[in-house]
Amino acid sequence: MRTLVVGSGFVGRALARHLAGSGDEAVLASRTPPVPYGDGDVRDWIGLDVTEDGAFGRALEDTGADTVVLVHGPSDVTWCEEHPEEAMHGHAEAARQVVRAAGNRRVVFISTDNVFDGNAEAPDESVPPRPANAYGRAKHAAERILAELPSVTLLRISLIYGWEPADSPKWLNFFAACVHRLRAGEPVTAPVDQWTTPVLIDDVVEVTYALARAEAPPRLLHLGGPDRISRADWAAVIAEQLGASPDLVVAEPRANGRYAGRPASTCLSSGVLAAHRATAGLAPRPVREGSRLLIDRHIRPTPRSTV
Repeated sequence: MRTLVVGSGFVGRALARHLAGSGDEAVLASRTPPVPYGDGDVRDWIGLDVTEDGAFGRALEDTGADTVVLVHGPSDVTWCEEHPEEAMHGHAEAARQVVRAAGNRRVVFISTDNVFDGNAEAPDESVPPRPANAYGRAKHAAERILAELPSVTLLRISLIYGWEPADSPKWLNFFAACVHRLRAGEPVTAPVDQWTTPVLIDDVVEVTYALARAEAPPRLLHLGGPDRISRADWAAVIAEQLGASPDLVVAEPRANGRYAGRPASTCLSSGVLAAHRATAGLAPRPVREGSRLLIDRHIRPTPRSTV
């Protein structure tokens, strides 16, 4: 399998590393080269503005890719709300270019929980989308366009978390931001009324890989973790596992901070994940387990004094 991964951010890089480690070939494609920061990045990269007319088709020819994973486009909810036209172009026009050139190739499109307005507690695949912000509208528009492809999976994922170093060139995922602030003794302000079903990046990669390789994958799949938890409560869990003071976690209403533009509930459930043979047996880990795994993997324990 030779996969073109469009988008070289947090998720795209993790997926490309997994593909290469599994013996497959992977090429990252993005407007600018991924900035290395010592995480074993895949070396194959090509420049690509997927919204440019004909550029995606040329990338397919140049790489010989038989599989495509799309993790492109602006994903900062606040930025998208401030630049709705650019957000729509970045997702919808890219989708049009993919439809024109992908043919019968396997395509997995990474979408979002923000295609829902947050009124349903944890919608599954049967619930019609109803986005309430610019990011959700842009992703939903891309979904509708890409649904024309004969071999596509629309993979909606809840909040993704994993390890990122403090000096990463872009904004950090919630878990990584909390870890770095708490370890520095800095407060973490998080909404007590914004609910998520977080998914560990390792689990995201495993499910995406399974879908990319499947002969008869589902057309639509939701991927949310088993825990429905507020960001404030999750930050408290992270503080506990780090041994940081619980007083460093400052709970606030969602409307007061940077999460005001997000639905109150960005949770997902699935009636497909455990039932479909492509993904049966792939269960996302609980938040406590995933957070502990990352802390143990990336943070060396402080040696205890023997004095």
